Amino acid sequence: MRSWWSSARRLSVVPVLVAVTMAAALGCGDGGQPTPAQAPGAEATPEAAAPAAASAAIAPAPSPVPARCALVPLPTPRSEVATVALDGRVYVIGGLGTGDAGVKVEAYDPASDSWRAVAPLPQPIHHPAAVALAGKIYVIGGFRDGFMPLNDVHEYDPASDAWRRRAPLPTPRGALGAAVIEGKIYAVGGVTIGGDNTGATEVYDPATDRRQVRAPMAVPRDHMAVAAVGGKLYAIGGRLRLNFPFGGEGADRTFAENEVYSPATDTWQSAPPMPTARHGLGSAAVGGTIYVTAGGLVPGGSAPSDRNEAFTP
Repeated sequence: MRSWWSSARRLSVVPVLVAVTMAAALGCGDGGQPTPAQAPGAEATPEAAAPAAASAAIAPAPSPVPARCALVPLPTPRSEVATVALDGRVYVIGGLGTGDAGVKVEAYDPASDSWRAVAPLPQPIHHPAAVALAGKIYVIGGFRDGFMPLNDVHEYDPASDAWRRRAPLPTPRGALGAAVIEGKIYAVGGVTIGGDNTGATEVYDPATDRRQVRAPMAVPRDHMAVAAVGGKLYAIGGRLRLNFPFGGEGADRTFAENEVYSPATDTWQSAPPMPTARHGLGSAAVGGTIYVTAGGLVPGGSAPSDRNEAFTP
């Protein structure tokens, strides 16, 4: 079944369920005040319990830190970072900010609610993609020196706290997406040299340090969400040419498109579009469903949203 759920319906149960579970585990909250899951004096009904039970089957394992706790902030303020989880830590990589923010890599440990700096990037980068694979982190593409697209790929090994360069992207680009399928890294979309969008799809095999150029997306775009489910890659939403707003929003389009790539056949196909067109959104796959959250509703940098929608292929 290929269908979308919106935050106005079933999906809203999942974040509440996870938040309540995390708060109960750590006892972090507001001193025994009612949780968002149940108002004072309210009783759970069978109708309310059934969706919660169904959601529990697909909800991820609870984080050590509930959403209602005040967490230690990121030491280096920045935006347009890459963020990836590896071995129980969250790594925030590069980005736009003051000073040397573009080379900063900081790792967050939820168990101790603490940050530590790790080896910096070899060069300043913002708008890269990043994935974790086989105990290492791969930072792919991005921009530097303003918005010059990069074809660089950097591999970080936490065991040695060191970076090394790997085979470059055939297509330099930033604001791209990436995902892992069967031990290989797929990089898609973004903005390339000249400010044009690209639909390039390129696959990297860390075992051989080699790349292959595959069939491009039908709709070139940047700032989309990318996720892998069931051995296929999904590219959802996005926008055109970065579309920076100067004194207002740009006129270019924000996408609701949802395209699916099959490595087995090297083909892209259209899938049902998002209910809400967005760019700069986030995505994660849980239990065979892709959850797509937040994002800008119009081209440019403003009009943020609280949208929470999910797609089941």
